[in-house]
Amino acid sequence: MMKKVYTMGEALIDFIPHETGVSMSEVESFKKLPGGAPANVAAAIAKLGGDSAFIGQVGEDMFGYYLKKVLAENKVDITHMLHTDKANTALAFVALKQGGEREFAFYRKPSADMLLEREYIKKITFTENDILHFCSVSLIESEVKYAHIEAIKKIKEENGLVVFDPNVRQSLWENQQLYSHTIQEFIPYADVLKVSDDELNFITGKGTVEEGLNYLLSQPVKLLILTKGKEGVTFFIGKKEINVPGFAVQAIDTTGAGDAFIGAFLYQFSLMDKKLTDLTSDELIAMGTFANSAAALVTTKNGAISALPTMEEVEAFIAGN
Repeated sequence: MMKKVYTMGEALIDFIPHETGVSMSEVESFKKLPGGAPANVAAAIAKLGGDSAFIGQVGEDMFGYYLKKVLAENKVDITHMLHTDKANTALAFVALKQGGEREFAFYRKPSADMLLEREYIKKITFTENDILHFCSVSLIESEVKYAHIEAIKKIKEENGLVVFDPNVRQSLWENQQLYSHTIQEFIPYADVLKVSDDELNFITGKGTVEEGLNYLLSQPVKLLILTKGKEGVTFFIGKKEINVPGFAVQAIDTTGAGDAFIGAFLYQFSLMDKKLTDLTSDELIAMGTFANSAAALVTTKNGAISALPTMEEVEAFIAGN
């Protein structure tokens, strides 16, 4: 039986610049694209053929209805995607600097996603066959933080799986110390923790990669996933450390690459009738290769959801590499 993946948090509009290689202040015009890490992950899973649902809230506005339509068209279950007239859908303006690196400006003070209420989450029924994926953007002091706590509590009561991908966005938090501390507070709830190598120092407060990893491995996490961009991924599970090389592609926009990676990974795990801790090294290498391929493919196109690959595209890419 296929596991269902619930992703929770923000769905927003990414405004991608028409000009690249310039800073935010120099961008002349932007193009509207659907985004928000949890929404991207839900779409990544559904686009590959998996079963995903998005839990979150958008505004009673054209952007909110547009996001709902896009997720539905990508076969994501939108039963738990709510609208509110108390705030607008969040907007993120992105500038693409040299080499596809990004600069962000967010409009969400507060935005609709931040007002999702804990009371609503109490109505959702999880099972032991479900997976909950969340990020750190929604852990800012607001209603949605407590909605997350409720969802984590509910799925843990059913012995479902909790996946935390901090997906650090420092420009969204005024207090950086509080931000890293909040991420640290939520790490012990996670069965799976995904961090990228460039987030390690911020999340752990440690000076070296080794110290940062040791800190994360001292937590009760069952599987630690360290993504390293084009260098691939390292899995830490039990006493094992498994390296899976990445793919070198002509990257034009890295938006959504991490979401494509974790989406592709969770999609594969959702098909398996086994526990996380029973995954073999060979299985993790195959899953890592598949997820690395999905992430590499996303960087060759603009935008997040629109750039997510289908199963045919991933298989063709693996075969060609």
